[in-house]
Formats: sequence, structure tokens, C-alpha cells
Amino acid sequence: MANVFLVGAGPGDPGMLTLRAKEIIETCDIMIYDYLANADFLKWCKPECEILYVGKKGGDHTLPQDKINELIVEKAKSGKTICRLKGGDPYVFGRGGEEGEELVEAGIDFEVVPGITAGVAAPAYAGIPVTHRDFTTSVCFITGHEDPTKGESGNNWAVYGQSNSTLVFYMGVGNLPMIAKNLMDNGRAADTPVALVRWGTRCNQESFVSTLENVAEEAKARNFKAPSIIIVGGVCSLHDKLAWFEKKPMLGKGVVVTRAREQASGLVDILRGHGACVHEFPTISVDHLDDYNEVETAILQLARYQWVVFTSVNGVKFFWEQLNTIGLDSRIFGGMQIAAIGPATADELRARGIMPDFVPEKYVAEHVVEGLLKLGVQGQDVLIPRARVAREVLPEELKKAGCNVTVLPVYETRLVQQSGDEIVAALDNGDIQYITFTSSSTVENFFELVPAYTLRKYPDVKLASIGPVTSKTLSGFGFTASIEPEDYTIPGLVGALVDDLG
Repeated sequence: MANVFLVGAGPGDPGMLTLRAKEIIETCDIMIYDYLANADFLKWCKPECEILYVGKKGGDHTLPQDKINELIVEKAKSGKTICRLKGGDPYVFGRGGEEGEELVEAGIDFEVVPGITAGVAAPAYAGIPVTHRDFTTSVCFITGHEDPTKGESGNNWAVYGQSNSTLVFYMGVGNLPMIAKNLMDNGRAADTPVALVRWGTRCNQESFVSTLENVAEEAKARNFKAPSIIIVGGVCSLHDKLAWFEKKPMLGKGVVVTRAREQASGLVDILRGHGACVHEFPTISVDHLDDYNEVETAILQLARYQWVVFTSVNGVKFFWEQLNTIGLDSRIFGGMQIAAIGPATADELRARGIMPDFVPEKYVAEHVVEGLLKLGVQGQDVLIPRARVAREVLPEELKKAGCNVTVLPVYETRLVQQSGDEIVAALDNGDIQYITFTSSSTVENFFELVPAYTLRKYPDVKLASIGPVTSKTLSGFGFTASIEPEDYTIPGLVGALVDDLG
């Protein structure tokens, strides 16, 4: 079996990565990746994976290609699994063929995992189909940056100039004046539509349409730089009509997600779906307890409780994990009532065959107490599986009502041991417009990593809180939440962000 994989990472949008590529990323021992391969994919690597960056951009080479070839061969000889991750497709202007030849000469087996190439994806995200029966039935992919050591150009400008094909140039923005001139000199009309798409499929995508005679001057005026795809042909006239990606309400807006990585995927996915540039900065981790004897005892004595109140998705997950460990299932809840603090927690219970008896209209502890009291919880035995450290409002108020309350820690949250330097650098660059907080612990731990006095240097950055309890914690650090949804949920938070953008 091959132990080297030449993997296409696609154009940049994480959703454009193939399932096979993700499988290789998750299992490889050594990752060798390029500048145009989305670095977000590295989070799927195993903790022990050796990660090597060999990116090249605009003549700035971390390693020249021959040294990259040598590195791949050297690492492959170790017998470990190598993922050579390349932007787009390895064999479409990715020099994957050269790397494959080196591996063959070294007697090393390899596989190719194709990727979606930017020459198709970037135009599509900009509303430009590369073929269309009203304009052309063919497309030509061309490098805009040829090997400078070649004796003569491999580009047949006479053919390109006289052809009706859509022309897609890779890596050509630096040579745009030459490309436009050669096409016009060889017969392409000066008013032929031309489009440029920069960072195609990514949250910072931008595009414009011009004409062959004006495109170089306009690109310079707009300061359009690499990486950009150039599209030449009548199909570019469909840009305004079919554009969809650049209409997303949060396109290009930088949003920090402070939620624990184990919980962040839902929020991240929704934000990206709206076009946001998401900066994942988990300030807490959700971990197992060191000892589950107390939890096991509580489960075995569950019949003594009339109510079980779950205050988080994690509370459900960790409780059920222990339930399964000792060989029990949802039937153990027979005869008792169950409450969930909000819809996400309720959904987690339903996934396990439990229909909650109560979910409050407002998803905070105070409303849970109010609702339970209306249901006659007074004087009953109540179990609350939750984090080791959490707000005490719920158990304290229930105790005041005469309930016999047992608080049962089933997991704990810890400060993620990492520097805040990456977020501060992004703030300095103006890349962040919003910071989101989904709990008091995310607020407290964020300011452990990024001091309050540092954040005050960026008054234009807005702080978004999921609800009043989190907002109150923010105020303790001297900040006011600019955004707080009426619905204290993840979709509600994202909706409030979109509304803020108008």
C-alpha cells in the first residue's frame, strides 16, 4: 500500500474538501502543506502528527520545489504515512506531477487524491459559469506564470486570441498587462469581458468585471493581488446576474468564537454559512472528571428523584456516557420528570429517547426555577447533572422552595492553555469585527488570555453575548455587550450579528 498521498485541498472553502482528503489528513503521520491549502484543515491532524509548511507565494519560497521533492522522498523512506496537501488539485498547476515523478524514481508508491480546482470553483462562487451554451462550449486552463527557465513560451497566443473558449488564467495577476495585450494583439476584441476573483471561495473573496482593454488598469487601481484567478470570455457578463457568494450578509467580517472546541462546530458552521471569517479561539475545554464514583452512585440511586434538570448539552452527554459505562440506558428515567434549560439541551435528550417535560421560554436558570415552581416542584427531590463549576442560582433557588437538591458534577471546564497572541495580531490587522461569548466561563477565560486593557485598544470591535448572564460577566471586566439576542441560543446570537450589520 502507498504511504504517500498527493492530496488536493480544494480552493479554500472547508466545505469543498473531499471526504477522501479529510480521511488522509486525519490519519497521516506527517503533513507537508502549501500556502494555498487552508490551514484550518490542520486541526484534523492527529496530535502527534509532524506538520511541515513549505508554502510558496509571489516568489517567496519557504523551500524551492526541488527541495520539497527531496523532503517528500526523505520523509516517505521513514515508512510513515505522508500527506502532501496542495491547494486546489495536485495535477492542475500544482506541480504534483513533478513530485509524483520523484517518488517513482525513488521507488516509492503513492496515490493522488484529486481536489476541486480554483479555475472552476472561484468563477462559480463569483457567479461565472466557465461554460454556457449562450457563450461558449469549451474552456481552457492556462498558467499565467510560466517557468522562467524555459527557452520559449508554451502559450499559443494566436490560438487563445482567436478562440471563443473561456480562458482561465492561474497565477497571472502580476502579468495581467502582458496577458491582456497578447490576447488583443492576437484577435480578442478589446471589449471582451474579463473577471478577476481573488481568494475565491473564501470568506475574503472579492471580484470585479472589466474589459480586456481596461482590466489591467482597473486591477491596479483596486490593488488586486495574488492569489487571483483571471477569467476571459462572454461568460463573465453573467457575474452580476448569478453572483451569490458575495451577497452573504457577513462576508469578510471577522468573528471570534470563544466556545470550547468540542461545542464550537455548530456556531462556526452557521457563521461560515453567512460568509463570516471565523477565528476559532476556544478559551475553555470540556473534560472528564478524574473520578466518576459519585456519578455512578447517583445513577444507581436515580429512582429516589422526582426531577432531573439538565442545564447543558455537555451535562447530557457526560451523564449518558456514565450511564452506558455501567450498562444502563434511558429506561432508568421511568416515572420521573426531566427538564432541559434550552432547545439544544432538549434536542440532545430527544436524541436519546427522552422527551423533556419542561423547557423554559427563556433559557437561563431563573426561568427554569420559575417554570418548575409553577409545575409544583416544591418539596421534591431534584438532581442537577452539570459542570463542576457553574452558577448556583438554580440549586439555591430550588432549595429556598423546599426542594432537596443534589448537584452532581459530571464534567468540568478548564482554561485552555494557549497564548492570546494570535487574536491580538488579528485585532492589530483589523481582521476582527466581533468577539462572541456563549457563557460566563468563555468571558473569564478570554480575559485570562487577552487582558482587558489590551482589548480596550480596539474600541470598534463589538462584543456579542448570548444572554444577560454572560453580559453581566462582561460588565465585571468593564465592557458592555454591544449585541445580545432576545433568544438566548446559538441561532439567536448569529441572527443578532446579522441584524447588527443591517
